Amino acid sequence: MKKFDVVALGELLIDFTENGMSGQGNPVYEANPGGAPCNVLAMLSKAGRKTAFIGKVGRDIFGNRLKAVLDETGINTSNLIMAEDVRTTLAFVETLPGGDRDFSFYRNPGADMMLRKDELQEEMLRDTEIFHFGTLSMTHEEVRQATKSAVAIAREGGALVSFDPNLRPPLWASLEEAKEQAAYGFSQCDILKISDNEIQWFTGEEDFDAGIRKLREQYSIPLIMLSMGRDGSRAYYKDLRVEANPFLQDKTIETTGAGDTFGACCLHHVLKYGLNHLNEERLAEMLTFANAAASIITTRKGALRVMPGVEEVDAFIKSRKD
Repeated sequence: MKKFDVVALGELLIDFTENGMSGQGNPVYEANPGGAPCNVLAMLSKAGRKTAFIGKVGRDIFGNRLKAVLDETGINTSNLIMAEDVRTTLAFVETLPGGDRDFSFYRNPGADMMLRKDELQEEMLRDTEIFHFGTLSMTHEEVRQATKSAVAIAREGGALVSFDPNLRPPLWASLEEAKEQAAYGFSQCDILKISDNEIQWFTGEEDFDAGIRKLREQYSIPLIMLSMGRDGSRAYYKDLRVEANPFLQDKTIETTGAGDTFGACCLHHVLKYGLNHLNEERLAEMLTFANAAASIITTRKGALRVMPGVEEVDAFIKSRKD
């Protein structure tokens, strides 16, 4: 047995999300803790999994608050670096009609992109069942080397590797560079969570099945989960293609963290059953649970501090069946 179920590396930041208007007619922003890898860990911790985060924040107001939130959430922070010489990364999130989002990042530089490979706790990486990462820790050379080193160490320790491209075009010098680093992630992962627009962007295929087929021909990825927003989700495993309907709600206010919640729930089920012991029934259970949890999180501001528990998700699924 490993000490951790999931260790994730990447960005931990403040998402400033719109929360009404001031008396003067100006938008009011709420400082929500965020960052895709930690959203994933927060959901997993709520599901009872042992989690740890590797990353860097500034030793400033926001960095101190973020560390406190992770500690409160039950995420191990022993490899969270508090930097004296660089500030915590900030993101301003505008919610568009329909719930989609537009991001403005303040990250030139931000602490998350300054993580060095000599700051990694190798024993943590060797002592986890799953190592999870995305491309935001691949945008700049120093943190890119740290990420690749972490993947290698985790693999040596026998961990499964989980990857989410989580494409954010404004953070890349070019989309060609983003595509190159995403390709690295595809080449390393055992578990891939990818969105509908990301599979179209990477493969050039409008049809999702054609895009997944193209990806699988190039990379040997045992399990691929495709999130399709309002159209639900699919899982591709061996010769199986399983699809689950979404749980649409009138109370949806924003989609921040929905994809991370979905991906975390899938990892929870991989840990529950084992990557080599999935079948059609278990994949359907996984997708249904993940879709439900993602639906719940769209009714809440932010994500990291408001993840639903397993009982709440199960009750929500039951309420939709009744």
